[in-house]
Amino acid sequence: MKITPIKTDLFAVREDLPQFIVRHIPHVQENTVVAVASKLLALWKGEIIPEPDEAQKEKLIRRESTWALKTALAWLTVKDGMVMTNAGIDASNAGGTLLLLPPNLYELAADLRRKLGAVWKVKNLGIVITDSMILPLRAGVVAGAVAYAGFKGVRDERGKKDLFGRKLQVTLVDVADSLATAAAYCMGECDEQQPLAVLEDTRAEFVDEINPNEIKYPVEDDLYAALFRAVGYSSKGEKND
Repeated sequence: MKITPIKTDLFAVREDLPQFIVRHIPHVQENTVVAVASKLLALWKGEIIPEPDEAQKEKLIRRESTWALKTALAWLTVKDGMVMTNAGIDASNAGGTLLLLPPNLYELAADLRRKLGAVWKVKNLGIVITDSMILPLRAGVVAGAVAYAGFKGVRDERGKKDLFGRKLQVTLVDVADSLATAAAYCMGECDEQQPLAVLEDTRAEFVDEINPNEIKYPVEDDLYAALFRAVGYSSKGEKND
């Protein structure tokens, strides 16, 4: 897989994101995935507020999540079926403000795909929206796909055979998050000013319609189900008061 991070100008609040992307990426080949940092979508849709005090921030985090638990380092939250810190609310590279994840991220990803595909005149085009995440018992951040469009986010390997002929029973490949992590590693987390990346030769399966639920896994069957039960989170996703 080839990943090319794209150095850009600073993106302004409510600037036209498709035009911004095309200005920095004039063309792409068929079978390309473009990674876009979630901060760009937050700015595009004006999801930005002055940084509040701690009480206001807590209220905001609870509002933006379906479940929230305060920890020593940050709020551990569930938003749109994803475990993330602070409901995706971010102060890094935000110039003294807070950036919120916009609603309907999958619709925005699909909209970007349609508009960019028309300009670039490509059919097989994927969009993956990246955001930083933390894995349990691992130092540092990786990235996950908070939304995507144009390709299947999960590849089902069940029934296929491994190197020694053993039939795989449970293997699902998380394509969307894998691409997001690889792209974000090249894009950087600090002052690189590379909020876009072009991914080629990804082996992604390109499709016109995707099901956002394909990547969501039932909490009852999750590897961390016992931990979720211990902290009071259920599949109903009740607010944690």
